[in-house]
Amino acid sequence: MDSLQSFYAANAFFAWLGTVFLVLVLLLWVLTLQGRLSRTVRHYRLLTQGVEGNNLQEILDKQVSRSYETSMRVEELGKYSRELDQTLQRAIQRVGLVRFNPFNDTGGDQSFVIALLDAAGDGIVISSIFSRKDSRIYAKAVHHGDSRYPLSEEEREAIQQAIQNSAPARRS
Repeated sequence: MDSLQSFYAANAFFAWLGTVFLVLVLLLWVLTLQGRLSRTVRHYRLLTQGVEGNNLQEILDKQVSRSYETSMRVEELGKYSRELDQTLQRAIQRVGLVRFNPFNDTGGDQSFVIALLDAAGDGIVISSIFSRKDSRIYAKAVHHGDSRYPLSEEEREAIQQAIQNSAPARRS
């Protein structure tokens, strides 16, 4: 036992120095862990803010459920968008208008032809012929930019205008 006391007496300074060093290292480690814990608690509070219950499992389950619902809604909206796109292909997208004067005895270009076509070039061409005594209106079906009925020069011009005035193709 005397040898242990003499060893301690000879090396007390180094023992205390080692103990102080160990305490400082442990103190730095505790401070580092405290900082990490504080950041984790702050992050957890941000995650649970405005959510009923403080159980992380419940919060994660709700987030997964919301994510699934959002995914399903996006899928529904994509389907709806494709349906709308198909419907719009049949809507009037191309319009051509030609005004003209078919008779020498009337003033101004009061007669007109209007072509109303969809994306495929299908639709109608409407002609209105105005004279001093009366006015007449004619309609002809158009399929792919042409009609099975004879077309006047003005009707062909209105159809050509409508085809040239088409909206740019939509990217899918």
